[in-house]
Amino acid sequence: MDNQMFYTNDFVKTSMLEIVRQMLQDDYRPDYIVGLTRGGLVPGVMLSHYLNVPFYALDPNESNLWMAEDAFGYVPSEDQEVIKSRWDISYRKNILVVDDINDSGKTFSNLKQDWQSGCLPKESAWNTVWHKNVKFAVLIENQASDFDADYIGLEINKNENPEWCVFPWENWW
Repeated sequence: MDNQMFYTNDFVKTSMLEIVRQMLQDDYRPDYIVGLTRGGLVPGVMLSHYLNVPFYALDPNESNLWMAEDAFGYVPSEDQEVIKSRWDISYRKNILVVDDINDSGKTFSNLKQDWQSGCLPKESAWNTVWHKNVKFAVLIENQASDFDADYIGLEINKNENPEWCVFPWENWW
């Protein structure tokens, strides 16, 4: 493939520290981290260890209802009599979704659509979930993406330089 950019382990470490710096500045601490397979697994685990919070892997092509319920603040049926609602902000978890690159925005947009369609999809309260308690972090953000990540290690513009990003775990041999 022509026009490849090979990123190093040092780049990954520097980008991870930049993401942590942005999270600290934002006063955001996740209850757990979701690493999207495959590219989000390594940076997700790195952040999980650094922040000492649990890590879960998620294939973006598969649905995961319990994460959607955590994001939304779904109230379990045994607690609904006390709260008198199907959702409550105090049940919401802070979830950091991590991937290596936000290229087109499709992966993150599909995840949002999947989670919302799986848990009280007609509730307007979903508007208070995205980019508030559920945030998105990437090592590389393509400015041409249709989705804006919250925490970014490096910003590039593939419209100006259509390079293929190769991460150290993709070409370690």
